Amino acid sequence: MKQAGEPDLKTWVGREEVREDIVTPAHALGAAALFDRPDAQLHPGDPLPRGWHWFYFNPAAPQSALGPDGHPRRGGFLPPVPLPRRMWASGSLRFHGPLRIGTAATRRSRVAAVEEKDGRSGKLVFVTVHHAITDPARLVVEEEQQLVYREAPKARTPTRADDPAPTDFEWSETFTPDPITLFRFSALAFNGHRIHYDHPYATGVEGYRGLVVHAPLTALLVLQAAEGRVRRKPRAFQFQSVDPLFSGEPITLGGRTRPDGKATEAWAAGPTGMIAMKATVEWGD
Repeated sequence: MKQAGEPDLKTWVGREEVREDIVTPAHALGAAALFDRPDAQLHPGDPLPRGWHWFYFNPAAPQSALGPDGHPRRGGFLPPVPLPRRMWASGSLRFHGPLRIGTAATRRSRVAAVEEKDGRSGKLVFVTVHHAITDPARLVVEEEQQLVYREAPKARTPTRADDPAPTDFEWSETFTPDPITLFRFSALAFNGHRIHYDHPYATGVEGYRGLVVHAPLTALLVLQAAEGRVRRKPRAFQFQSVDPLFSGEPITLGGRTRPDGKATEAWAAGPTGMIAMKATVEWGD
């Protein structure tokens, strides 16, 4: 229940923001280095790999405008949710065409929904944001992001991961992130969230057992693993974060393609073998 004096978060629904950026080679080359893809073709005019738009259009908030978690203070474009923990819960992307290196592009964003719920870990607020990215000629990416805000951790917060990774996978591979991986991803995305690089903050304030792997980093690992195995271009990509993953712990990426060949079910699992992220990649013709 909203307390006296708290803002009505529903009034943020419909709020819009427009950001412009240039798809510079520098960010793309940084991503290629992070993902060990030195052979990626990233010259002016080349297509940006799917999902790498997350390294562009990011707000450059002044240092004085940051909150205690390292994110910009709430209450601008995103609603001022009075809960301390924030995570990227899920995403749905549709690729109409590639962004190209050197192109000027525009991202139009809109707060589509704000929902308050009660979960096993306490009060939750879900904020859904729609993005549309266009180049000078057309719409290239449509995206829906769902952010989740949570209460401070209790003595024992129940895990949400209760599904083991499938055993009938067609392929699997392992990736172990370290603090350097998380730091470089944070730098590329200009993401100041302290749970990804500040171990005392992540463990002592937000109650995690270590540095938390970024949800979009896990999503890109899943998407790129599926692309590399199926060798087709994705038309759409949906993912849902089930449980956090942590620095220094192996992540198993796996997948299996549906019998009709139109989509691949993929996932990321933590060291216990339980699914931490589930995803679907739809393939183009």
